[in-house]
Amino acid sequence: MSDLVDSALTARFLRGLAVAPAGTAVRVGARSVRYAELHELALRWAGALHAAPGGPPRAVGVLTDRTLEGYAGVLAALYAGATVVPLHAGFPLERTRHMLRTARVDAVVADGPGLATLRQLAHAGLRLPVLAPEGGDHGTLPAIPVTGRPLDTPVRVRDTDAAYVLFTSGSTGRPKGVLITHGMTRHYFTLADRHYDFGADDAFSQTFDLNFDCAMFDMFCAWGAGAGLHPVPAQAYRDLPGFFAERSLTVWFSAPSAITLARRTGGLAPGGMPTLRWSLFAGEALRAADAVAWQDAAPGSTVANIYGPTELTLTVTGHRWSPQTSPDLCVNGLVPIGTVHEGHDHLLLTPDGRFSDHEGELCVTGPQMTPGYLDPQDNEQRFLRHDGRTWYRTGDRVRALAGGELVYLGRWDSQVQVNGWRVELAEIEFALAGCPGVRDAVAVTRTTDGTVEIAVYYTGEPVPAARLAKQLAELLPKGMLPRRYTHLTEIPLNSNRKIDRRRLAEDAAEQPRTTRPN
Repeated sequence: MSDLVDSALTARFLRGLAVAPAGTAVRVGARSVRYAELHELALRWAGALHAAPGGPPRAVGVLTDRTLEGYAGVLAALYAGATVVPLHAGFPLERTRHMLRTARVDAVVADGPGLATLRQLAHAGLRLPVLAPEGGDHGTLPAIPVTGRPLDTPVRVRDTDAAYVLFTSGSTGRPKGVLITHGMTRHYFTLADRHYDFGADDAFSQTFDLNFDCAMFDMFCAWGAGAGLHPVPAQAYRDLPGFFAERSLTVWFSAPSAITLARRTGGLAPGGMPTLRWSLFAGEALRAADAVAWQDAAPGSTVANIYGPTELTLTVTGHRWSPQTSPDLCVNGLVPIGTVHEGHDHLLLTPDGRFSDHEGELCVTGPQMTPGYLDPQDNEQRFLRHDGRTWYRTGDRVRALAGGELVYLGRWDSQVQVNGWRVELAEIEFALAGCPGVRDAVAVTRTTDGTVEIAVYYTGEPVPAARLAKQLAELLPKGMLPRRYTHLTEIPLNSNRKIDRRRLAEDAAEQPRTTRPN
């Protein structure tokens, strides 16, 4: 049919394959996988998916860590023309089950930990066909054998088809599925090619798990240039300059919290990261002091603060740090998020429903905006109709600066950024209130040594913090677990008879730093 096109994402890998067939596409640990090798593996797995007993899957879950199975699984699902649904084996079982069902996943690619999760789900009644590496313990799971003929070429798609689905935190106690189309990714990566000069000689970090949208930036910017992708193991943070030197890393992308971690481990010595050409940060507010420290450590690097919720495809604004001009643009010590991408419009919405030229909630419309959540009920209050168009309400309060740049001021609602994770505090409150003995619950954040932490206050029966932490770990990802639990006889209210969140946040800020209960 005339509207079928090459997937923008697979086309990027094929471009890298043409540029550097013998080059490293991804290095996992000590193993380097060449472009030609990964391409052949993805075609073979895509052929297996197409020959699955139930027919070609419409949505393929990738339940892996940053392993070869994960990267090959993402590529194979795209080659097969399916929607990719990246998942995390470390998430609570019920959360993973919800995401699999909501996204209507009908086949899964899994590594070892992913297989273990699928076996647990099978015992609970959810059995999905799984493609796993040779030697993996399928147990009683229906296996998709990697036999038969590989696909000759990737399946063509429509720009309106879903390329992938990612899940964000939801205020109802369940994650929300965000649909990202092939057309949205086409627009994004076309702009990325204009904004960055990535080439086959570059070596990219990958700090984000595959279920985090920024991981798509690393993969497909690297692969579109014929560059190598290097997942960063946890132990590398003990000596980031050493890791950079070993891998000749030229492109770094992470949440700003990595700067704090590097500082704690002595990794921000001036000039200590000489190989870097690009240093990109997203996922939470970037402090000017951190940008300066990183720039000093990587003097040959362009430091950029890029911003965008999942619903707007990876990032939708960007600001390049300039020691000469950027400091004067910072507000409350935060680096500007920059100007909105070409092809997009934005509005600033005030709490009373009017529009402002100066400050308000950022609303964006354009080709990177999601058509909506998988569950239509989640669309309520997240989209705005104005001037005959639909706009996504980010929930972020921004200020417009001279020249069109925007600076982030904070959240309008209770959604926050914690170590790069976008978190609805209401979801944590919902989960905590469901624990035995807890009546009411309030979650706030505090900043300790440059790191955002979650503290919770609750009424009802006093419950040991370790017990609450254990119960929440069965419902929430690790990155969303509170650091401090405080029992109150009653939740404080302000003069308007609303929960006095400011008072609780101030109390949390005054408490000494703690470690998460075991």
